[in-house]
Formats: sequence, structure tokens, C-alpha cells
Amino acid sequence: MNPYHQSLILIGMPGAGKSTLGLLLAKSLAKDFVDTDLLIQLEHRKTLQDILHQQGYLALREQEEKVLLNAHYPNHVIATGGSAVYSEVAMHHLKQFGPIVFLDVALNELEQRIHNMDNRGIARPAHQGFDEVFAERRPLYMRYADIVIDCTGKPIETLVDEIICQEANAFTTEDA
Repeated sequence: MNPYHQSLILIGMPGAGKSTLGLLLAKSLAKDFVDTDLLIQLEHRKTLQDILHQQGYLALREQEEKVLLNAHYPNHVIATGGSAVYSEVAMHHLKQFGPIVFLDVALNELEQRIHNMDNRGIARPAHQGFDEVFAERRPLYMRYADIVIDCTGKPIETLVDEIICQEANAFTTEDA
């Protein structure tokens, strides 16, 4: 795959910085940016939280899978929703566009970043706490990740540089 046409797919927990880092990466790499959570909201003309309240967390996950399977984004930075990894077929579809980058943030840091968990649109059963969501999803993120970036305690500029460096190294290694 031509490195100038490949995408970067960002996965990770809510609060990991997928949207923020995605925008900065897109600017640094001269790529387009897409946030799949926004695509879901635009399609339904509702917030993720409204979809959760009206249809439940499984419906939101189904909508996310549908949006991901319809995604055809070469030369993009793609910020996925936190629950994207529940769909094996969607993750394999995304992988054809480029490496999957897991933004790995420690639970305590995520908890400090997220102040609106009940209104954030996190696709989870109502009884499931954030720590339980983290424990359930982290192995899935690790399974699909081509690149794992330890984001804990690092400034955003450092993370942008680290992702660009790791992505370039991963691509060079695959070509060798």
C-alpha cells in the first residue's frame, strides 16, 4: 500500500484522545479526518446518548458497525468510537485502509478526563461501570492494534510525533 494513500485508524477508550489526536495527525500528515461517532450522529440526527436512551447500547453498537462497514476512507485519519472493537468484521474492514493505532491510556487518567460518563454516549449496559468497560475492551483493543501507543501522562504534541514515527516504522517494516 502506498504510504501516502494509507489511512491511520485510531481506537481506544472514550477519553483516550482519538478525536483530538486525529485532527492533529491529519493536519501533520496532510490527510483528511473523519470521526465515526460524528457520522453516526449526522446519519441519525441525534446524539449518541439520545440513541442509547431511545434504542439501547446494542443498537448503538449496530449503528457503529454499519457506519464502519460503509467507510471507504483512503488517506484519512479515522477516529473510531470506543466500541468499534466489538465488531470483528468492521475492524477487519478498517484494517485494509492502514494500520490500527491503539491509544492506550491508564484507567485512572481516563477517569480524570471523563466527567460526563452518563451523558457521553458510551455503548455499555447501564449497570456496567467505567472500570468494567475498560477491563472488557482493553484486550479487544490489543487484539486489533497494529501499533500500541502508551499515552499515559504524555503531552499531545509528543503523542502526535510518536504516532507518526511508529506508523512510519511499521510501514517500512511491512515493506521490507
